[in-house]
Amino acid sequence: MSRWIDISTNDGKWFSAYLASPPKTVTPQRAPGLVLIQEIWGVNAHIRAVADQYASDGFVVLAPDMFWRMEPRVDLDYTEADTAKAYGFRKGIDLDRADDDIASTAAALRAMESVNGQVAAVGYCMGGMLAYRAAAKGSIDCAIAYYGGGIQQQLALASSVRVPIALHYGEKDDHIPPEAVAAVRDAFAGRDDVRIDTYPTAGHGFNCWARPSYDRGAALLAHGRTLAFLATHLS
Repeated sequence: MSRWIDISTNDGKWFSAYLASPPKTVTPQRAPGLVLIQEIWGVNAHIRAVADQYASDGFVVLAPDMFWRMEPRVDLDYTEADTAKAYGFRKGIDLDRADDDIASTAAALRAMESVNGQVAAVGYCMGGMLAYRAAAKGSIDCAIAYYGGGIQQQLALASSVRVPIALHYGEKDDHIPPEAVAAVRDAFAGRDDVRIDTYPTAGHGFNCWARPSYDRGAALLAHGRTLAFLATHLS
């Protein structure tokens, strides 16, 4: 139920996205769409597995290739050499164009007959920051950001976030200090549709089972909270 598809941009170009579809049910049902936004290592084996995971949870998932303007289908491992390449791609990404690509991905999901019209975004690290930006830009109906690097530096966008958003942070994250999380909390103070959870034992990248920072307990708890949040805010 998984394959690569092409998505058109507003300027007549195309980029790839990994599509993962939920299992067929006895009684056909339209499902919510989910834009799954990669880490800096590309739409690699881990991100594709996460897409399949959310598809098994009942979502139609598209994981767009966010680095296609620099190199199509970047697929890196967590080795020292590949990580150096990944940081190079992160430095080279144009955030405004990335916002447009996420909006195009969300539009592609909404156009699918199997999607019920609602689309959320879930992102990890760089992808978490991009999910936050998508919420501020209004291209999705709900957002989840796992250890979104750089959100604390873009809090001027917080007042533009009109949709529900949930944020997950590890308390031992050496990339996102406690004061950054506190600043995000302050920016969303008083919002009943904003949830911010922290995980005492977790560091950066705690959801990725292919990295040394993987924290099984935090990952399971965060995934459950994510599903509950999506079930609450997507019809």
